Amino acid sequence: MHMIYRSSQLHAKDYISSLAASGRYHFLSSDARKALGVSADATKLALNRLARQKMIAQPARGFYVIVPPEYRALGCLPADQFIPALMERLDQPYYAGLLSAAQYHGAAHHRPQEFQVLLERARRPLSCGHVRAKFIVRNALRQVPVQSFKTPRGLIHASTPEATAVDLVGYYGRVGGLDQVATVLLELVERIDPQKLLTAAQCAPIAWAQRLGYLLDSAGAREPTGQLRTYVRAKARQTVPLLPGVVRKNAQRDGNWKILVNVDIEPDL
Repeated sequence: MHMIYRSSQLHAKDYISSLAASGRYHFLSSDARKALGVSADATKLALNRLARQKMIAQPARGFYVIVPPEYRALGCLPADQFIPALMERLDQPYYAGLLSAAQYHGAAHHRPQEFQVLLERARRPLSCGHVRAKFIVRNALRQVPVQSFKTPRGLIHASTPEATAVDLVGYYGRVGGLDQVATVLLELVERIDPQKLLTAAQCAPIAWAQRLGYLLDSAGAREPTGQLRTYVRAKARQTVPLLPGVVRKNAQRDGNWKILVNVDIEPDL
C-alpha cells in the first residue's frame, strides 16, 4: 500500500509540472484523478501531500491551483490569477469591482484586504493561504460595463472606471465609508468619461447616481457630471440622504442632485 501511494505521488508531481509547463495553473480534482488513473482516495492523498508541501492550494472545493515558488509564502496564487478560472468552472458571470477594480485604474490609495468580486448570486468568502476574496451580489450584473486586464495567468474582467465609481457609492459600507469613497473618486476622476458615466449609472438605482454626482461636484470634479446631472434631474423623484440612516438637524438640501447633506465628507488625500 505504501509503494502504491509513493507511485501516485510521483505521478501527481509530474502531472502538475506538465500543467505548469503548458501555462496552466489550475485544475479540478476530477482532472487529476483521470490523469493519474487511480482511485478518488488515492488522488486525494496525493494532492493533500502536494498541498502540505505548498506546491498546490485549494481555493474552492475540488478546484486546485499550482503555486509557483514566488508565491509559496503567500500559500496560494493571488486572487486575480485564479478567480477567472474559478468563475468559469462555476459558470458564473463576475467582475472584479470596488477597491480591487480601482487598483487596476490607478487608484491605489488604500489596498483592499480582500479581493472584491461582484456576482449575480451570493457566495461565501474565499480563503486560500493568505489570500482572501469577498463576493458581493450585484443586480443587473451583466449590464455593468467591464474591461479586461492582463495578469500573469491570463485575463480578468473588472468594472470600468465609471462603473467602479458607481459601485463604490452603492456599496460604500464595503469599502470603508463615504470618506473612503470620496478619496478613491478623486483618484479615479481623470479617467471618467461623461457619457460612459451616464451609461454605468443607468445600471444602478437612481439614488446611487444622486450621491455620486454630489460627491464628484463636492470634490470639484464637475466636468464629468454634466450628463449625469441631466439624467438625475429627469429620473430622481425624491430627495435622498447622502448617508442613509443618519439624522442631522438643519441638514442642507442640494437641489442639483436632490441630496440631503446629512454628513460632512472628508477625503483622505
